[in-house]
Amino acid sequence: MMDWTDPHCRAFHRVLAPHARLYTEMVHANAVIHGDRAKLLAMDASEHPVALQLGGSEPALLAQAARIGADAGFDEVNLNCGCPSDRVQAGRFGACLMREPALVAEGVAAMIDACDVPVTVKCRLGVDDDHDWDRFVHFIDSVAAAGCRMFVIHARNAWLQGLSPKENREVPPLRYDWAYRLKQERPQLLVVVNGGIASLEEATQHLDHADGAMLGRAAYHDPYLLHRLDVAWFGGALRSRAELLRAYRPYVDAQLAEGALLKHITRHILGLFAGERGGRAFRQVLSEGAHKPGADWSLVERALALTESFAAAEA
Repeated sequence: MMDWTDPHCRAFHRVLAPHARLYTEMVHANAVIHGDRAKLLAMDASEHPVALQLGGSEPALLAQAARIGADAGFDEVNLNCGCPSDRVQAGRFGACLMREPALVAEGVAAMIDACDVPVTVKCRLGVDDDHDWDRFVHFIDSVAAAGCRMFVIHARNAWLQGLSPKENREVPPLRYDWAYRLKQERPQLLVVVNGGIASLEEATQHLDHADGAMLGRAAYHDPYLLHRLDVAWFGGALRSRAELLRAYRPYVDAQLAEGALLKHITRHILGLFAGERGGRAFRQVLSEGAHKPGADWSLVERALALTESFAAAEA
């Protein structure tokens, strides 16, 4: 979710799903230590609970970054061992760490010692054509022995050669049964299923076999799905898209007052009316107007009004 789940996105998703645990974009430990922390670790108070997702492989640096993240107020620090991009491979982090369970365990142990919030791991089932259950569970057991109690399992392999990051999300077959088996054989661990989950029904089915489900691109492209899931799992009344969007306005107005540009905020709400009559008009109004100087909440209201006029005409 690089360049997607920034603070503007997470604040919007919190309005939609009050009970969800939100995750940041993956940030390399070096960037946290040496970069612009005010930008990289930006977080609105409304976001909690929110996890900082780190990339890296050097235990000392991971520990330092985890401590910085916890001190900044994040509720969890998650080590990414699943991203397959070329940049990740060149830096010896992400999915290639699946081949180095001892190093990951060392890093996790150092992170746990350095901070007082939960340290979790997101991983794949294996790398390339490695389909060995014993190797996968050895990775899990090694990291669990270091103190990790929660694993987010992207239930497919990562191909480090021959597939793009996009293809890595679609081509390798999904094997949810491995995540289910892990939970069955290691009941003391929290196992969250990730990968290819695109509907409320699919996400809910995973709860019969695991402790949770993580949604990525489906939640971004159809954010109302997050709201439907939150209501289905935790109760409450289903709110309309327009009502939810207007509940986001105080955050937007506050950000604009601080100098944020509307285009950087509204890009995260373009999918709110995905599949709905008027959804295209909603996106068009925002896409064409949000970049203009002085663009403010009135543009969002204009997009909403046009969308609602389509719905009224259909009724």
